[in-house]
Amino acid sequence: MHNAPRKIVLAYSGGLDTSTVLKWLTERYEAEIIAFCGDLGQTVDLAAVEDRARRAGASKTCVKDLRREFIESYAFRCLKAGALYQGKYPMSSSMSRPLLAKELIAISRQEGADAIAHGCSGKGNDQLRFAASAMALEPGVTLLSPLIDWPLRSRDEQVEYAGKHGIEVPVTAAAPYSLDENLWGRSIGCGPLEDLSQPLAEEIFRFTCAAREAPEDPQRIEIGFEQGVPTTLDGRQHDAVSLVQSLNRLAGAHGVGRIEQIEDKVVGIKAREVYECPAAVVLYRAHTDLEELTLDKATLDFNRITASQYAELTYAGFWFSPLKQALDSFVEHSQRSVSGTVTVELYRGSCRVVGRASDNALYDYALSTYDRRDAFDHQAGQGFTQIMSLPQRVVSMVRGGATA
Repeated sequence: MHNAPRKIVLAYSGGLDTSTVLKWLTERYEAEIIAFCGDLGQTVDLAAVEDRARRAGASKTCVKDLRREFIESYAFRCLKAGALYQGKYPMSSSMSRPLLAKELIAISRQEGADAIAHGCSGKGNDQLRFAASAMALEPGVTLLSPLIDWPLRSRDEQVEYAGKHGIEVPVTAAAPYSLDENLWGRSIGCGPLEDLSQPLAEEIFRFTCAAREAPEDPQRIEIGFEQGVPTTLDGRQHDAVSLVQSLNRLAGAHGVGRIEQIEDKVVGIKAREVYECPAAVVLYRAHTDLEELTLDKATLDFNRITASQYAELTYAGFWFSPLKQALDSFVEHSQRSVSGTVTVELYRGSCRVVGRASDNALYDYALSTYDRRDAFDHQAGQGFTQIMSLPQRVVSMVRGGATA
């Protein structure tokens, strides 16, 4: 094959897609395949993943611990921005792809590779996330998309291909779910979930228990924030990774963190997606409450606009875009006052804020109260309402009274 790559770095997870892709790449190009796996906190045996890659034909495997960078530089950035895709999804999978693409580029440079590759399908979101990120970092990169090029069009065919070549993968015809997992969350798709008339089977969940099986007594926890970043849990300092791990365990045990939505994919397809994100759900709830306490109305209102745009960019894969970087500057500035503590109560699938405190709180008891300590100048209300109502009064005078 003319100008065929001789050395390829493949983003490898050890699942069905990347395992079959790895084998197919060796057959298609007769190339040396380096399998790269990023440790993002997924609960899998990474040694077994390395072994599976070698047995599938990889000449070399590279596993890198990216957990701290992932949480601090990706997950917590989205948290500070308040970015939830379509108001629900904390984008645990979405935000990991730019990081993995960055590492792919770094390894390809180090190894002198001719190309990088991923195991994303032609109608999924990840193909764009890898492509947009890689090309932003290395404009001349050669990016291979085997799942788009090869003749296997269904997961059943992939399972059959894996069996034919002796590739052991954790997906079978009897358990056909597509899974992605890291510290920030777990996503479940495909298989029986594609039938919208069917309820979710309890067997698909791993991070959370069913609400009906959660403890009978609620649990309260206090989360401390410094400039929008969670730093303490019940008064004890935590690094980013251990804090998320602890919250995943605590919230998951109370059934908190399950998300189901009919999601609009980048290519225009609607899909039923299911997520488990215990720590993320709790942290977003607490962070939002603390922002309401410490940000002025104008900034808070604008924050909600930028949060939506930030989520759209992250979900689509434009993490390294100029607009995303500009939004980061706004987020960093707006979060300077978002420090304090928030107490949440976990109870049978729910997360409720029950207390908050901050030295930067804009809440003034004397102005808000209606008791004897009320310090608000009520006489000012008459002039205030006259001025605020003036535009309506002028319109009514010119056009006649409004109709009910």
